[in-house]
Parts: sequence; structure tokens; C-alpha cells
Amino acid sequence: MKEKVKEDNYKVFALLSRYLNNTPDFINKEEIEEIVNCGVSYEYAFGLMLAAAFGMDTVDNVDDKELFNQYFSNMLHKLDANEYYDNPYYKNIKIPTIKINNSELKYEKYKPFEGFVCNDIIRTEEGRQIPQVGFFQTEFMFPAVLENDRIWMTITPNEIETMKEAVDKAFGNVLTFGLGLGYYAYMVSEKVNVESITVVEKNQDVIDLFNKYVLPQFSNAHKIRLIQADAFEYAEQHMSKEKYDFVFTDLWHDVSDGMDMYLKMKKFEKKSPDTVFMYWIEQSILCYL
Repeated sequence: MKEKVKEDNYKVFALLSRYLNNTPDFINKEEIEEIVNCGVSYEYAFGLMLAAAFGMDTVDNVDDKELFNQYFSNMLHKLDANEYYDNPYYKNIKIPTIKINNSELKYEKYKPFEGFVCNDIIRTEEGRQIPQVGFFQTEFMFPAVLENDRIWMTITPNEIETMKEAVDKAFGNVLTFGLGLGYYAYMVSEKVNVESITVVEKNQDVIDLFNKYVLPQFSNAHKIRLIQADAFEYAEQHMSKEKYDFVFTDLWHDVSDGMDMYLKMKKFEKKSPDTVFMYWIEQSILCYL
């Protein structure tokens, strides 16, 4: 059974990877609405269309039917755009369209029914690893930083959901590796039990964009200290001396480029035994280790 679960995990991840990387907007509104009108949920209709696109026979093929039931019902989520637009950062921080050297600040969008990763992987007791894929019924705009015309940093539902715990648990003097658009720094700065936030960021262009266009909108900008440095060099040479209470690391784009950096940063924990450490998408990274 264990080997079968591993095979199922691999199959689902392979299928989803091709879909999300190549044709995330494959499912169109008219077709999915037609299925929903038959009395099923949007998630179920989305799953049926996705399974069909993967070449799965969920009616007569026993293995395909089991795979659909084990994964798809817990994998797909119709999200409420208003819930995310009501997020404090979305409500209070306005992002201009501006470019500095190779870095560009702008809004990107998800099309209606475009699929995207929306949360950490869920691991079941039997070892099934279930990706979390979301979609909206309507177009959804989100802030992004592009480097060399490639999306590098965003504030999407995925970032919001996967940072909730690290925001909730932050306290005292906080250190965060990775600036992005300052979402984590903003959310933590709004907490009364957080005294300061030190942000270590290597990319000077990103720092310049943030300092000029984003930080002035923070109501607690006085709590923020920015340091232009390599995260690993700072962790090795300065982190333990500063005696931070809480450290959050967000340096990677996804699991594929995050595993090595995650393991490298974990080694510095022993130098600060009284500090609480958390890492972005750690739950998903651990599924691959």
C-alpha cells in the first residue's frame, strides 16, 4: 500500500505540474458553468474537467476513479476574491506600476477559473500528499515584482495563507530573510507585541522600490529596519549577536529551489537556541525531504 501511495503522489504531482506550468487557464467559464448547472459544486466540476484533460476515466477505470476520490475532492478550492481583497495589506497598500533597472513593480492577474497553488501541501495519515489548488470565478488582481520580466515575488492567496502562522506567532524583535513586497513585514508590524522588524534583502533594486513606493504607506514604518546583505552571510555573522526573538525565512520561489536553502538556513538555528524559527512553505518542503 505504501508503494501505491507513493506512485499516486508522484502521478498527481506530475499531472498538476504540467497543468500549472503550461496551461493553468485551460478551464473556461462557459464549460464549467454548464456542468455546475447540473447540480454539482464548482470544485467538483473543476475536478471533472481537469481529470478529463489528464486523460483519466473516472467512470469505468477503477484506478482513475480511486485517484480522483482520494485527491481531487480535497485538492480543489473555489476562493472568494472579496476575502483576499479585504486583507489589510490589500486594503491599505497601493502598488504603482514602476520599473527600476531589472526589477518591475506591477499588478498581475489570474483569469476566471485559472488554477494556482493556494496553500501548503496536505499530508494524510497514510502518506498521501495532496496539493492545494485554488481558482476564482472572476478575474483576480495581485501585486507582483518581476525580475527580467519573470514573476519573482507576489502577494497571492498562496502567500497570504502560507504566512498566516508565521504572522500569528511573531513577537518581540523579529528578523525576516527576504523582503518581496513587504507583506510579511507589514502584517507583523501591525502587531502590538512586535517591537521591531529587521528585514535582510540582497537585491538593492527591490529595496529601492520598497523604500520609495511601499514603506511610506506603512502605519508602523518606524518599526522597520532594512539591511542590504546576503541572508546566509548575515545569519552566520550577525544573527546570534542581535538576539532576535523570532526569525522567519522566505528566500525561495517554491519547493524546487527552496529545499537546499531551507536545509542550509536550518543549520544556523543552533547558534540562537532561544529564538523561534519558522520557514515559508516548510510543510510542503518537508514532504520532499
